[in-house]
Amino acid sequence: MATTKGQRIGIWVIAGMMFLGTVGGFVAMMVAPGNEAKDQAAFKKAQDEYTKATDERKKKVEAQANELSQKYYGKFSEFSSRVGAFEAGDVKELVKEDLVEGEGAEVKDDTKLAVYYIGWNAKGEIFDQSIADGKLKAPLNMDGPANTAVIQGWKEGLIGMKIGGVRELTIPANKAYGDKAQGDKIPANSPLKFVVMAIEKPADIPEPEMPEVMKQYYRSRGFNV
Repeated sequence: MATTKGQRIGIWVIAGMMFLGTVGGFVAMMVAPGNEAKDQAAFKKAQDEYTKATDERKKKVEAQANELSQKYYGKFSEFSSRVGAFEAGDVKELVKEDLVEGEGAEVKDDTKLAVYYIGWNAKGEIFDQSIADGKLKAPLNMDGPANTAVIQGWKEGLIGMKIGGVRELTIPANKAYGDKAQGDKIPANSPLKFVVMAIEKPADIPEPEMPEVMKQYYRSRGFNV
């Protein structure tokens, strides 16, 4: 059956679209590997730069921690002698005892400070501390006791001490971890003791910003960055 002019035009259009689709697919096949290689190269470059920046920050953090350790280790380490067993049943309320009164600013809810500490249980077992291998680890930085994720006994117990001071805290279970055990050395309903030293918060060493190409890569794989 003969085709009309309109039908012939339609056939030409369809044929043209099929041709362009074939050529486009061929071009895409030729170009995609090149784009993928470029994307991989860009990702690798960004990853290398980010790793380098992260390593440099780590070195700065370690250098800062070592400098602070040299300054405060002798003053703080002597308080390890305070560690010892105590009668858990006698701990009914939060008790604060200043061992050294500091000369700096008084700690309030929003005071920025850093803290070295030794924590132990009623058996006299240390469960965590700032002392390791004959020096001090990096201190715990706080943007104010009220704004930091610490136990209630710390939020209340640090208030009123002065920067440079050392304080012993005796903390009842309900202001520590309550009925939630924290490993073998902190069973449920355990009162705790700490010696804490408050120092000025050291200068912040900011984390390097992750390059956008890396963020996009991880987001495409379901990570929240």
